[in-house]
Amino acid sequence: MTHERGTKMPITKYLESNAEKYSDDCALVELNPEVKDTRRMTWKEFDLTQPEPNLPYRREISWRIFNEKANRCAHYLLERGVRKGDKVGILLMNCLEWLPIYFGILKTGALAVPLNFRYASDEIDYCLNLADISVLFFGPEFIGRLETISEKIMNRRLLIYVGEGLTPTFSENYISSVMNYSSENLNIELTDDDEAAIYFSSGTTGFPKAILHKHRALMHSAAVEQQHHGQTKDDVFLCIPPLYHTGAKMHWFGSLISGSKTVLLRGTKPEVILKAASDELCTIVWLLVPWAQDILDSLDRGDLKIEDYHLSQWRLMHIGAQPVPKKLIEDWKKYFPHHAYDTNYGLSESIGPGCVHLGVGNDHKIGAIGIPGYGWKVKIVDEHRKEVKQGDVGELAVFGPGVMVCYYKNPEATNEVMDDEGWLYTGDMAMMDPDGFIYLVDRKKDVIITGGENLYPVQIEDFLHKMEAIKDVAVIGLADKRLGEIAAAIIEVKQGYTCTEEDVNNFCLELPKYKRPRKIIFAPVPRNPTGKIEKPKLREMYRTEDPFKVMQADS
Repeated sequence: MTHERGTKMPITKYLESNAEKYSDDCALVELNPEVKDTRRMTWKEFDLTQPEPNLPYRREISWRIFNEKANRCAHYLLERGVRKGDKVGILLMNCLEWLPIYFGILKTGALAVPLNFRYASDEIDYCLNLADISVLFFGPEFIGRLETISEKIMNRRLLIYVGEGLTPTFSENYISSVMNYSSENLNIELTDDDEAAIYFSSGTTGFPKAILHKHRALMHSAAVEQQHHGQTKDDVFLCIPPLYHTGAKMHWFGSLISGSKTVLLRGTKPEVILKAASDELCTIVWLLVPWAQDILDSLDRGDLKIEDYHLSQWRLMHIGAQPVPKKLIEDWKKYFPHHAYDTNYGLSESIGPGCVHLGVGNDHKIGAIGIPGYGWKVKIVDEHRKEVKQGDVGELAVFGPGVMVCYYKNPEATNEVMDDEGWLYTGDMAMMDPDGFIYLVDRKKDVIITGGENLYPVQIEDFLHKMEAIKDVAVIGLADKRLGEIAAAIIEVKQGYTCTEEDVNNFCLELPKYKRPRKIIFAPVPRNPTGKIEKPKLREMYRTEDPFKVMQADS
């Protein structure tokens, strides 16, 4: 199946083709490792991927069933009034229903709008309004958060519950409703230039921005992944990161092209990952740095033994979402010398899966983010957006079919990061070596990347300012072997008040776990004459290692 620029071929055609060619072959598997007790756990404690104790351990669907489920979803939405150009939200944990709903939305001509499952109620409300979402699919994990805002968000908006058990009064049940609709393909025409999806990315203030993409970007993502990793029908992809991430879904698009099986794993413990790779005969596994490091640590301690698993078919390990320590890959190769390796760099604004990537076979360049991905161009520019000399540091800019249309309803923010030619200026400072490989060296913005998640210091600072004992606070990133960076809070205490690390940690229990500072430092917070926190000075004072240099250091 070919796709040329400007043709009328949406990503949904791959699904329909697979349903015809590979009808009864397995498309998706959901693995849900048992959890002993999550009764005391709130959503604020959720990890990046979270098991659900009430679901069966293993579920699967074929390509034919996948497409039929997507069609039923599409017909259901059309009957409920959804039309081309409408926005439909998805607030679900990784599950078998996620991708059929996503494709069902696309088949109607509506825009799919995935939401981060760790959003608080007010963030959900904000995103629903920002993206003009008229329909929201949500799972049982979100009932409590939606109940608190149900009266506000029900106005002119359809809420659809995807789950078993009692349906919340403010919604209608998806599973019981959708089964009554046709499973036939639809005839709604879609082209490259039609709008397809909105993804959210937080700005420097921590408030989400809505990123608009066309069908062209989705199709190009599929082509990029296929070109980079050469998926065949025999491959089995183990997908662990959440599907609301552009990266997770776009890497899966390679499996969509090849018609191969994908395993959605809800769990990140080393033994869970290796067992899934072994039981399902996975050939491609996408890990985040902390998960890879945990596997290595477990192997080093002898808690896990490679010989206990069937892993000889595992051919490719790749990592994205954050810089990768050189030593981690060197250590990985000691246990898995036959693995090909790749790492990917991208933004939600430059939809994946890797506008820059290391490239399989370039292990001698580990530490670099790599070379331009398939169909992508890059340049490194100065403050006037003029290209710098090779070897000089400047801002990384990218150009390709996956660059966003705009920040939805935010032309000012769009103009800050895009020029009239369509170049996207990433905010990451980089340099290029004589071989054309790009290295990140710093960031223009204060964002902290910890375990693949973006943290925005101002969000945490604003929260900590609510503590009565705190006079001033600044949050910076410190290097960390496992997570890449951790958030450190420099806290200045009011005169006459006492404040301990325990006090701060207890106060921060109201934050989602991934946003909580992992290091507390009691010290004055320097500000310049205009009142701005002097973050560079703080990083110089407290950073014992530069996270970017750690990634590139020799073992």
